[in-house]
Amino acid sequence: MRVGIVTISWNQAGYLQPAIDSVNLAGPGDLAYVMVDPGSTDGSREIIERNRQRFRRIILEPDRGPADGLNKGFAACDADVYGYINSDDSFSPGALDYVTGYFRDHPQIDLLFGAIRIIDERGRPSFRGRAPDRMDARRFAAGACFAWQQATFFRRELFERVGGFNPETRVIWDAELVLKMLLAGARIGYTNAILGNFRIYPASITGSGRLAEAERQVYERFARLAPMPPLQARFERLKYKLNPARHLRCAFGIHPVL
Repeated sequence: MRVGIVTISWNQAGYLQPAIDSVNLAGPGDLAYVMVDPGSTDGSREIIERNRQRFRRIILEPDRGPADGLNKGFAACDADVYGYINSDDSFSPGALDYVTGYFRDHPQIDLLFGAIRIIDERGRPSFRGRAPDRMDARRFAAGACFAWQQATFFRRELFERVGGFNPETRVIWDAELVLKMLLAGARIGYTNAILGNFRIYPASITGSGRLAEAERQVYERFARLAPMPPLQARFERLKYKLNPARHLRCAFGIHPVL
């Protein structure tokens, strides 16, 4: 079982080394790690060069955005199971060993959603993590359930079947990939094991909120792909937001990888 991981790097040198260090296997299996950097100027490329022996391939060429860079990275992976980690996030200790074992033991599953821990700019964890939501294409398109990219893994065959990432999408490209997989009939598995760390801080895309309008437009396109009546969509979003079972699961149900 070979797991392929791609990191897209763009001027986040302060977080890049922890991201690289988190990509490892301790047990049986093979790791194909690809680094993609289309033009960082903040010292990231020097960090990549110091870690050169850890990568199956390094791609240092201009691209059309993160989705295009990820497609290039996965094309160079040649692996059975794929995942990816942004240069300011990281995997949890033992996460890739867990993922390798999960897909080996569950041949019927081709898409795995796990839990995440939220960390701040200094890497300090928040008390409340995020457990995996139960997925439904229409609710996902309506913004009434979510996937956490740092804890999402999928088989190569599924990725290729849906055509990979849409290089024209410049925001929430990860959500669009998940929606395409759901619409393609992906066989889903869930785990409350914490597989990734999601860093939220003022300068990050999520922390700044500066792309809210662009995200709204993408979700409007999602709604056309998996339509739900507007009133029902609002009800589903409200139900998701106020669901006490979800909040309890996020606060107490997730657990570290052992």
